[in-house]
Amino acid sequence: MHTMWKGSIQFGLVNIPIKMHAATEDKDVSFRSLHHKCHTPIKYEKICPVCEEKVEKEDIVKGYETTNGSFVIVTEEELASLKKAAEDKAVEILDFINIDEIDPIYFNRSYYLGPNDGGTRAYALLRQALADSRKVGIAKIMIRSKEQLAVLRVYNKTLLMETLHYPDEIRDAADVPNVPGEENVAEKELDTAKMLIDQLTAPFEPEKYEDDYRKRLLELISAKEKGEETVTAKKEPKKDNVTDLMEALQASVDKNKKKTGKKKTTSNTSKKRTAAATRKKATS
Repeated sequence: MHTMWKGSIQFGLVNIPIKMHAATEDKDVSFRSLHHKCHTPIKYEKICPVCEEKVEKEDIVKGYETTNGSFVIVTEEELASLKKAAEDKAVEILDFINIDEIDPIYFNRSYYLGPNDGGTRAYALLRQALADSRKVGIAKIMIRSKEQLAVLRVYNKTLLMETLHYPDEIRDAADVPNVPGEENVAEKELDTAKMLIDQLTAPFEPEKYEDDYRKRLLELISAKEKGEETVTAKKEPKKDNVTDLMEALQASVDKNKKKTGKKKTTSNTSKKRTAAATRKKATS
């Protein structure tokens, strides 16, 4: 299992060296965008619409857009300084609480935490203490340039960290349109609904649920592949320096056609005047 992050868990004076691993993975079926004509994968380039130039990675800066449409530029050095102040490679446990107090809307992503060198005994101690107390730890950790709120709990004898949304990241349910208020529900209808819920109540067995759409999509792809309904992208022709130079020169010519046209007009007028003057001298 790939290690995403190395650090430690800190609670009180206890320090536990750990490694972090992704606990979940997306199983979406991804597609490439191809050119219909030749089935070649499409390239996406960063182009400045004002300069009409391809922008390289080193020429890109980060800007925060303000309300009036302007941008505040923040340098990589400034960001690194802020990260350094918050990123001490530690999962700092702030409080211990009952997990039932956390509404599921706050949960975001899950990560397994395994002990690093020398941390096995302390890891086992925290795991047992959490299991016996039936508590979870609320912690903070810096992941991918964001300070995350997280909960630490035990899952199948492993410490599991689940990142949480901050309260200001949860949208207000009161803003949902057309939600009915308190209504008089007929008692008979309510009893029938409760009876149906009771009949459909069962233990949670995640193995019996599967992504039916993804299954059918993979079956379709497999059938097409077996039936040799595949296409092959054409190889991109290699460009030499001469071709690149010619393209650059042609682009420059095309871009300056108007200016060139004006110059030709001026030049032709001058030639006509010179020819007229020559004829006049010859006559005299």
